[in-house]
Amino acid sequence: MDKNLFIFKDQFVTKLLIFRTFANSIVLNMEEEKKSLNFIEQIIEDDLANGMPRENLRFRFPPEPNGYLHIGHAKAICLNFGLGEKYNAPVNLRFDDTNPDKEEQEYVDSIREDVKWLGFEWAEERYASDYFQQLYDWAVIMIKEGKAYVDDQTSEVINEQRKNPGEPGIESPYRNRSVEENLELFERMKNGEFPEGSHVLRAKVDMTSPNMNMRDPVMYRILNRPHHRTGTEWKIYPMYDWTHGESDYIEGISHSLCSLEFKNHRDLYNWYLDQVELESQHQKPKQREFARGNISYMITSKRKLLKLVTDKIVTGWDDPRMPTISGLRRRGYTPESIKNFWEKAGIAKRDNVMEISLLEFAIRDHLNKIAPRVMAVIDPVKVIIENYPEKQEEILVLENNPEDENAGSREVPFEREIYIERDDFMEEAPKKFFRLSLGNEVRLKGAYIIKAERVEKDESGKITTIFATYDPDSKSGSGTEASKRKVKGTLHWVSANNNIPLEVRLYDRLFTVESPDAEKEVDFMQYINPNSLEIKQGFGEIELKSAKVEDKFQFQRIGYFALDRDSTDDKLVFNRTVTLKDTWAKINK
Repeated sequence: MDKNLFIFKDQFVTKLLIFRTFANSIVLNMEEEKKSLNFIEQIIEDDLANGMPRENLRFRFPPEPNGYLHIGHAKAICLNFGLGEKYNAPVNLRFDDTNPDKEEQEYVDSIREDVKWLGFEWAEERYASDYFQQLYDWAVIMIKEGKAYVDDQTSEVINEQRKNPGEPGIESPYRNRSVEENLELFERMKNGEFPEGSHVLRAKVDMTSPNMNMRDPVMYRILNRPHHRTGTEWKIYPMYDWTHGESDYIEGISHSLCSLEFKNHRDLYNWYLDQVELESQHQKPKQREFARGNISYMITSKRKLLKLVTDKIVTGWDDPRMPTISGLRRRGYTPESIKNFWEKAGIAKRDNVMEISLLEFAIRDHLNKIAPRVMAVIDPVKVIIENYPEKQEEILVLENNPEDENAGSREVPFEREIYIERDDFMEEAPKKFFRLSLGNEVRLKGAYIIKAERVEKDESGKITTIFATYDPDSKSGSGTEASKRKVKGTLHWVSANNNIPLEVRLYDRLFTVESPDAEKEVDFMQYINPNSLEIKQGFGEIELKSAKVEDKFQFQRIGYFALDRDSTDDKLVFNRTVTLKDTWAKINK
C-alpha cells in the first residue's frame, strides 16, 4: 500500500479518536452539569424545556416579621436569591404580615438588614398587607359563588368537627347559610361589630377530604389589633394559607418554594388559586417544597428563640450564641461562610439534621484565608526576661497571614517584660508538656528562645511572675546558628507595656444536647449549657488599636475572634467565633 495512504489513514484515525474524546468530554460535562442540579433546579429546567418563557421566572423570599431570621432562613434566602442569580430572574422580598399580634417594624428592619448582609438584593419589596383589599374583594366573590361562609362556632368546636383523616368531618350548622346572610355578616366582621373569636370566614371545600387542610379552612378571623403598617383600618385579617398563594399570584411568582411542613398545604394552595382570576392573567405559581435547614445543638423555632430572649437566657436576638443571622454575624461569621455551608449541604427532599461541626468548618475555612494573625493573651501571667536590657525595645516584623501573599506584615514591639498564657507554664511539667517550665526552653513566636528560671507567687500560692533568661543570638530569622536551634514549643506573647486591654468573650454551644427540642414532653430549657459564655480579661497586640466593629482576627494558638460593638476606647471586646480546631467532639465523647 502507498506510504502516503498509511499516513492519511493514521491521521484520520488520530483525528477520529480526538473527536471521540472531545465528544465524550462534552457528554460527560453535560451529564455532570445535569447531576449537579438540585431537584428544585431540575423542576425549573423541566418547566423551561416544556415551554415556560425564561422571562416568566420570578422568585420570592417571604418571611413573617415576627422575629429575627435564623440560620435555617439563610438556606431559603440562598436558595431563592441563588436561583435569581442563576437564571437572571427577579426575586421579591415579601413580608407575610397577616398577624398584627406578633409582628413589629423592628423585625422588618432586621430582616432587610440580614438579607443585604448576606449579599443579596431584591427586585421589589412587597407586603401581604399590600393586598388586604384585593384579598377581601376575592373573599366576597367566593361568598357570592357559594364557596365561602361565615361560621359562628368557636375554634375548639371547629377543630373537633374536622375529626381525623380516617373519618369524615362534621359539617358546620352554618355551612349552608344564604349568600345574603354571609355577605352581611362578613361586612359586619370587617366593620368591627363582633368580638374576637365570635365569627370566622371559612372556605367551603370538602369536609370528607383525607387532607385535613381541605376541611373547610378558615380564611379570615377577627383581630381588633392595630397593624404595624395599616394601623386600625382592618378588624379582620386573612389567614396564611389564603394569603400566601394569592400574594404569589398577584406578584407573578413562577415557583413558590416552601419548607416541607407546607407540603400537605399544596392542595389548598392550588384550590385557592383556582378560585380567583387576575385581569392581567398572571401565571399561576407552582408550589414545591424542600427540607428545612436544621442544625444540631441549635433551635430554630421563633417562639422558643423569643423565650430565650424574654427569659434573659441571652442578651437579645443578636446574642452571639443565638442561631439568628444577626447573632452569627456578631459572633464573627461571614456571609461567604454561611452561603458556602448551605451550598455544600445541598437542597434535599427529606428533613435531616446537619452537623454543627460542618458549619464551624465553613467559617474556619473562610477565616483561615482572610483573617489577619495577631497575638493576644487572654489569661495572662507576666514574664520578666532578666538578661534583656531594661530600657531596650526592638521592633519585630511579623507576617499578617501566611495564607494570603498580599496580606503584608506588621510591626510588633518586643521588650524585657511580656505576658504569656498562664496555661503555657508549669513549674514541674510532665514529659509531653512542650511549653514553658522551670529549667526548660521555648521559643517566643517571631522573637527569641527563653528559659524559665524561677517564679514569684502571691499569698495564695498563685504565680504572679515568671523570671526567665533569653539567648540573644536566637532571634527568629536572624540566620545565626542559635536561631536555627530547635526547641519543642513555640508560645505567643504580648508586650507588657505596649498592648491593648481586651475583654474576651468565649462563646460555646448554647445547648448541651444535639436535639434540644426533639422530645416534645421535655422542656428544651433544661438543656441550656451553663458554660456557653466565659469572659476573660487579657491583652492584645497594639496593632488591634485600629480595629473596627466586626473586624475579624486569628488570635494565634487560640481561635478566631471578631470585634464586638460593646468595645470602648479603653477596652476592646472580642467575641470568639470558633476555636482553631473542633475540640467539642473530643471533650464530649
